[in-house]
Amino acid sequence: MNKKKIKVGISVGDPNGIGIEVILKSLQNSETIKLINPIIFANIKIIEYQMRHFNINLELNLIQTIKEFCADRINVYNLSLDDFKHSFGKATIHGGQVALKSLLASTKSLKFGEIDALVTAPINKKNIKSETFNFIGHTEFLSKFFSSDSLMFMIGENLKVGLLTDHIPIDKVSSSITKKTLRDKILKMIKSMQNDFLIPRPKIAILGLNPHAGDNGLIGSQDEKVIKPVIDELNNENNFVFGPFSADSFFVKSNLDKYDTILAMYHDQGLIPFKTLNFGSGVNFTSGLPIVRTSPDHGTAYDIAGRGIASYTSFEKALLLAREVFSNRLNKK
Repeated sequence: MNKKKIKVGISVGDPNGIGIEVILKSLQNSETIKLINPIIFANIKIIEYQMRHFNINLELNLIQTIKEFCADRINVYNLSLDDFKHSFGKATIHGGQVALKSLLASTKSLKFGEIDALVTAPINKKNIKSETFNFIGHTEFLSKFFSSDSLMFMIGENLKVGLLTDHIPIDKVSSSITKKTLRDKILKMIKSMQNDFLIPRPKIAILGLNPHAGDNGLIGSQDEKVIKPVIDELNNENNFVFGPFSADSFFVKSNLDKYDTILAMYHDQGLIPFKTLNFGSGVNFTSGLPIVRTSPDHGTAYDIAGRGIASYTSFEKALLLAREVFSNRLNKK
């Protein structure tokens, strides 16, 4: 199996959050550096400041172009920037500008094939907003940037949860669930399981929208009229799709052992159980794109920013998952 050492670009997110801290901590692990060639897209002064602040000693290779990249080193693609003053734990305009510059430079490099995969540190969705970035989050931005419909996929040790709808208000969820949207997302999930995780005949569990999956039409009609017909249609096409299941009782070990992945109807329906079972060790994977992007399962964590106590487990797993998915896709070709 092809498991080549790949170039992984890293966007730093909000420098006043825990993003750079977990990046630097992850890259202290020599075993990780044996598996990937990291390229951090950031101003070198910000990286050096945080290394001093957190007493982290890393040997960096400063580059101005990807051609200067050096294998087996931690490369920093230096981005020009006005002097930045850290304000750990605070959402500042300048912090949003740093996050945006890093994201734009790394996605551009990804689009041109200069890096193999992208791992994004957390952004603040409010201070990064601008004329250039008018999106709810990374997922929506990347879908637009790469002109592809994506699937937000949370990956844990023994749990994979995809979202039919993600960052939309709860009062818009029901009207967003159509037969076409549901069918497209399930097919995207099947394809991702096959190409990204090398599971040829994945068993997909579909959660119902309403309490008790509608209780045979007594509590809403969407489960009977929208979800069930799509499941039947896909199974007639020789897929293994099951449900809809009542979400309140689904996340028990016997069910999790039975299915390869789960599709939730909306954000909190899938993310609450996922983070309860995997928080701090899960990975957010943007499936359905022509490129590979992962991120940790947490946000900027302003409440602990700058204190040196942030766990880097999720970020490290995001780095390794990016490598795994990229390698799996190569082996499918």
